[in-house]
Amino acid sequence: MEVSMRMFSTLFVTLLLLLATGIMGPIAMVSLVNARTCETLSNTFHGICLSDRNCESVCDTEGFTGGDCRGFRRRCFCTRQC
Repeated sequence: MEVSMRMFSTLFVTLLLLLATGIMGPIAMVSLVNARTCETLSNTFHGICLSDRNCESVCDTEGFTGGDCRGFRRRCFCTRQC
C-alpha cells in the first residue's frame, strides 16, 4: 500500500514537471502561433452598448469578425485577427 502511494506520488509530480516545462509539447498545451487580435471603435454603432450580440452584428456589417461592449462609457469595439 505504501509503495503504491509513493509510486503514484512520484509519477504525479513527474507529470506535473513535464507539463510545466513544456517537454510534452503540443500534447500538453495548445499554442496559437501569430494569433493577434486587432480592435477598433465601431464607426456605425450609435448609443450605449448594452448587448455584445448587437455590437457583434454591427461589427459584422463593417467587415469585422467580432465585437464587444467595453469601458466605462460602454462603447462597441470591433475585433478581427490581424
